Amino acid sequence: MITDDATIREILATARTIAVVGASANPARPSYGVMRFLQRHGHRIVPVNPGLAGKTLMGETVHARLSDIPFAVDMVDIFRRPDAVDAVVDAALALQPRPAIIWMQLGVIAPEAAARAEAAGLQVVMDRCPAIETRRLGLGVAQP
Repeated sequence: MITDDATIREILATARTIAVVGASANPARPSYGVMRFLQRHGHRIVPVNPGLAGKTLMGETVHARLSDIPFAVDMVDIFRRPDAVDAVVDAALALQPRPAIIWMQLGVIAPEAAARAEAAGLQVVMDRCPAIETRRLGLGVAQP
């Protein structure tokens, strides 16, 4: 599991396309704010939420599942309960090409899923927020 600042900085600098599993259209939800932040910092966000599939959120089409995304993603950012992470990791591992990174949000802790992703060659960040880490590490300049 990734915990060092240098690797987190590298991940945030290189992951340009980020699938957000558990994306919400509600501006009061954390996933909405993080998507907005990441988008303003130059990342392409790809919302994933079966209840919103086919709709547009922040200018991007919402997909029901990771497997529905018709292009490669660099990172899968998980806004789901820890008991749902195994299925998300399984879906990410089935993608071709696979994403390079699994990122579990604050409070999302799933050691077994993390170990499986790492064993398959993916980088894993757990119990952190990419928006908070971007600010903390002084990365990027927000776009209007």
